[in-house]
Amino acid sequence: MKLAITKLGGGKAGDIELDDAIFKAPVRTDIMHRMVNYQLAKRQAGTHHTKTRAEVSGTGKKPWRQKGTGRARAGDLKRPQDRQGGVAFGPRTRSHAFDLPKKIKQIALKSALSSKAAANKLIVLDEAVSKDHKTKPMAAALAKMEIDSALIISGAEVDANFARATNNIPKIDVLPAQGLNVYDILRRDTLIMTKEAVETITARLNGETPKAEKKAKEAAPKQEKAAAAKKAPAKKTAAKKETE
Repeated sequence: MKLAITKLGGGKAGDIELDDAIFKAPVRTDIMHRMVNYQLAKRQAGTHHTKTRAEVSGTGKKPWRQKGTGRARAGDLKRPQDRQGGVAFGPRTRSHAFDLPKKIKQIALKSALSSKAAANKLIVLDEAVSKDHKTKPMAAALAKMEIDSALIISGAEVDANFARATNNIPKIDVLPAQGLNVYDILRRDTLIMTKEAVETITARLNGETPKAEKKAKEAAPKQEKAAAAKKAPAKKTAAKKETE
């Protein structure tokens, strides 16, 4: 599947080949529904809490004798039927999260991406970078592209100026490639992805390591060696001073 690469504000910057297994997969609305429920349940705080009769403040003394008063028997005045008594079967602090198989999550994400591609609501940007943090030029650029509700997926990291420029524009969300999820895709009208984001997501869903991560892993040992080399001369000079 071939798609044109667009520049921010309009204009073409080439073409990109999309993986049909990811961007042209069967759209499973039932699985996307399960995934959205999973995400919304997982982010619930679950801090609701009512006090039982064991937790309510009050005395545990028997209020009147068991027999002979004509009243119903009572062990204390913290029962659910008593004023300021405990709550029976009320909500308790708990996690609302439930498990979902990894394959179901992958199918849901592929379905969400494919649904946007099928509806011509998928745009590939060359890069999500802004020269300054001003909102006005960013809003004008998005208006030229006729975008009023969109999820923008950047690369491994979101450009700081781009994030600030879009922060005050309503219905425009910006996430790194790692944060792509079904709920945020479906809640906005258009999905905008950078070339780097497309490569990262394609590699992730195909079980491969993204290029950005490979470069970071390769650069890490070199950076460690460079840091160690800088520290080594300092130790030698310190040792010389001690001998002197």
